[in-house]
Amino acid sequence: MANSRNEMRQKRHLRIRNRLVGTPSKPRLAVFRSAKHIYAQVIDDVNGVTLANASSNEKDNKLANGGNVDAAAVVGKLLAERALEKNIDSVVFDRSGYLYHGRVKALAEAARTAGLKF
Repeated sequence: MANSRNEMRQKRHLRIRNRLVGTPSKPRLAVFRSAKHIYAQVIDDVNGVTLANASSNEKDNKLANGGNVDAAAVVGKLLAERALEKNIDSVVFDRSGYLYHGRVKALAEAARTAGLKF
C-alpha cells in the first residue's frame, strides 16, 4: 500500500533526526510547514528547551497569507532577530524532511541574511 506524502516526509525526518542534534552552543532550527502557515523554532535538544520561535500566525504579524514564500521570509527574519537577541548566532538547520525549496528555502535564506549562521 502506498504511503502518503506526509508519511514519507515523517520517515525522512526521523532519518535526519538520527544524525542532527541541537546543543546549547549550536541549537537546531526546526521548520514545520502546514497548508496555511509556517512555523520555526530554535531548539536545544540536550536540555529539551525551545530557545526562540516564530510563526506566520502570530497576532503581531500583519500577513494577508501565511502560507506563501513572502510569509516564510518574514518568519525567517523574525526568528533570526529573536535568536540573536538571546546571543544565538549559529544553528543547525533541520528542514524536517521537506525539500529545500520554496517556503523552506525562503525561511532559511531570510534567517541567514538577518545574521544566523548555518
